[in-house]
Amino acid sequence: MDKLIFTAVSGAERLLRSQQVHANNLANMDTAGFRASMEVAANRELAGFGYDDRHLSTMQADTVSTRAGAVRETGRPLDVAIGGQGYLAVQYGDSEAYTRSGEIDIGADGALSVHGRALLGEGGPITLPPHTAVEIGTDGTISVLTEGATQMQVVDKLKLVNAEGAELTKNEAGLIVTRDGAQLAADPAVSVKPRALEGSNVSAVEEMVATMSLNRSFEIQMRLFKASDSMNEAGNRLIGA
Repeated sequence: MDKLIFTAVSGAERLLRSQQVHANNLANMDTAGFRASMEVAANRELAGFGYDDRHLSTMQADTVSTRAGAVRETGRPLDVAIGGQGYLAVQYGDSEAYTRSGEIDIGADGALSVHGRALLGEGGPITLPPHTAVEIGTDGTISVLTEGATQMQVVDKLKLVNAEGAELTKNEAGLIVTRDGAQLAADPAVSVKPRALEGSNVSAVEEMVATMSLNRSFEIQMRLFKASDSMNEAGNRLIGA
């Protein structure tokens, strides 16, 4: 295959995948705690005799933006927003994953969950006893007021973790996990803001500008493809003449 065509086609494929990343970010602008995915593009040479001057454009979409989203007050006792950096831990299969979404739900049996996944505390999945009131402290401590009691009682504490952005990626469910698959230890320095939710950290302006830039780049790749095809046709005519 002509080296210019090869480079143009691989570049166009990378741009299409990049557009999918930004489209997914825009689709989750209103998703509480959503962390935008970032594209990382690179070029690599092809191995093998005769391919030294051919380059393949590649793209990875597993980098997570750690920029904080806007926080709004909700007044709901089970809503929490992470203060600064950090994540809530939720159950994922036989392991755990992490999220910034603090929309905590409670089941009929008292089990706490986030978007259908069990919320983890220091001792595992959190289940509250029958109660008339619940409060979550800034350190993640969960307290309830049981029937007949006059004082709040601590029943568990949210598992709050933290890690550098370079150590994290997203799994197939869109949840945050470590790149090596290891579980993160609880970090006492992470705090939460009760009765509040953090919004998505996606910037509509940035995503739209990126999308328009990708569209222009894709058009350039297609022009290169057509130019290469025209040059091949001209070369064939010269050889046949």
